[in-house]
Amino acid sequence: MGLGLLVGCSSFDSLLEEKEPLLGSSHAGKSTVPEVAVVDDAAWKAFFEKEEDGSEVVVAPEEPEEAEAPPTEEEPADPEEVSEPDEVSEPEAIPVVANPGAMNVMVNKFWSLPEGYRPGDLIKPNVPFSFGDENSDRSKLRAEAAESLEIMFNVAKGEGIELYARSGFRSYETQAAIFKNEVATFGYEQAVLYVALPGTSEHQTGLAMDITAKSVGLELVEALEGTAEGRWLAENAHHYGFILRYPKGKTNITGYAFEPWHFRYVGVDIAGEIYAKGITLEEYLGDVREF
Repeated sequence: MGLGLLVGCSSFDSLLEEKEPLLGSSHAGKSTVPEVAVVDDAAWKAFFEKEEDGSEVVVAPEEPEEAEAPPTEEEPADPEEVSEPDEVSEPEAIPVVANPGAMNVMVNKFWSLPEGYRPGDLIKPNVPFSFGDENSDRSKLRAEAAESLEIMFNVAKGEGIELYARSGFRSYETQAAIFKNEVATFGYEQAVLYVALPGTSEHQTGLAMDITAKSVGLELVEALEGTAEGRWLAENAHHYGFILRYPKGKTNITGYAFEPWHFRYVGVDIAGEIYAKGITLEEYLGDVREF
């Protein structure tokens, strides 16, 4: 895949509607989005018809027009509710991690999970969800992470902080459908700026959870950073083994824009060290490849 192009991950309320949300509004997209090219039907047909050798046709219209900002990639609904995706072509092969089940596994623009990887210990934590009491993949985490999330939410509640989980595990197939939809809507070059390629999303590890609050309408927006809930999470999540995975000012290392809602479980010891040093998982593991 083209490493330099891949920045940001996003989600698609536009792709799938949530069931019985506690608040009616859907989450917003990134705060700053470059212009998006509008391509005619013939060009789209050429874009999606790949050559047998895997080459891609990239369409670059001369006069791009403004389009609505793409939503973030977080929390699609159940995989069974997503139409079966066609095969998604990757620009180039991405190495597959040898330790997909490790608590400190690093999945990013340079390291992928096995295509069919699905943790065997996924459970639904007993915490409030933005979409209500729905027993779907997006409500699940690996057992150790789920138990720690429960503790963190309970402690926060005792301190007057009301948190809501929004998006947990996401399968390879669901991520492929999301990526295909973004390409169809905004074009390949725009898609790779906001959406992780299938196999490179942390949500597939079962160790990542997007967290939100009523103060931001249960959306996934940067405004969470300035709320009481966002500040509490940033200052306390490491006590429960979670790190703010994509911190502000680290996009050149993580490859993703600042996401104050995306928390990744790595265990209390590692999380504490990452928090104390103000570093990323890439820096902790000594595998930094700047964008």
